Amino acid sequence: MDQLDELRDLTIRHATGRRTQTPLPGMTLLACDAPTEPVQVMYQPTFCVIIQGAKRTVLGNRICEYDGGKYLVVSVDLPVTGHVIKASAAEPYLAVAMQLDPVAVATLLLERDAGGGSSVESPGLAVSTLTPELLDPVVRLMRLLECPTDIPVLAPLIQREILWRLLASEQGAMVRQIGSADSHLAQIGRAIRWLRSNFAASLRIDDLARLTGMSAPSFYRHFRAVTAMSPLQYQKQIRLQEARALLIAQRSDVAGVGFEVGYDSPSQFSREYSRFFGAPPGKDAVRLRTSPLVEQSVA
Repeated sequence: MDQLDELRDLTIRHATGRRTQTPLPGMTLLACDAPTEPVQVMYQPTFCVIIQGAKRTVLGNRICEYDGGKYLVVSVDLPVTGHVIKASAAEPYLAVAMQLDPVAVATLLLERDAGGGSSVESPGLAVSTLTPELLDPVVRLMRLLECPTDIPVLAPLIQREILWRLLASEQGAMVRQIGSADSHLAQIGRAIRWLRSNFAASLRIDDLARLTGMSAPSFYRHFRAVTAMSPLQYQKQIRLQEARALLIAQRSDVAGVGFEVGYDSPSQFSREYSRFFGAPPGKDAVRLRTSPLVEQSVA
């Protein structure tokens, strides 16, 4: 049996819904039997193998489409718009995702020559064609779901092999920067973590630049290279996504939600929310409460 076919069969056998957390550390199965509407979500550092079907992801002005036999690497937390564009009951969209741990990557970097990673200007999201060398350990990892008693011993070893193969892959430069504390990606990651935790606060480029140890012009350039948007645009998307989550959770005070996420003007909040999500806050929340959402994760 072809290994991609075996991976498909294993995923179908063990997926219990659109998003299935497995006993394998940091591993998630994704399945969808119909195309979905575009949904704004937050992607986290992840390696994702697409088995069949297709999906489109928009990051800033970048559009990525990926289908069976491709893999996706996300290196930092990114607000994106994504939706499944090819799926059916007969051939559902299927994917397997593994979280990327910076500490695990850094440990591997100590065992190979990885110098010079800090000078590489990598995007935060990229798609490549799956190679046999990368597919093989993913299949062996998924086989452990058939024998759960092997997971504690063998899963960490195979996941380590997957990281090693990623470092040698077309996206190796990006993965290498995840584990390099002095890389531009790691520096921008510090700013991104601050923005996610302080999205309602006033933003000053000079303060974020100091946090990363860069000059303001250098910080701004590298931030755009990684995220495909400016720091202000990034903060705005985080604010609006947080507002949407609050509204879906039955919050009826639209103006109060706007103030909570950092907007001083209710009219500005409603205007920017409508522009971003395509409907006013209250109307959008009612619609989403009554319709299923696409999985809130990388896929």
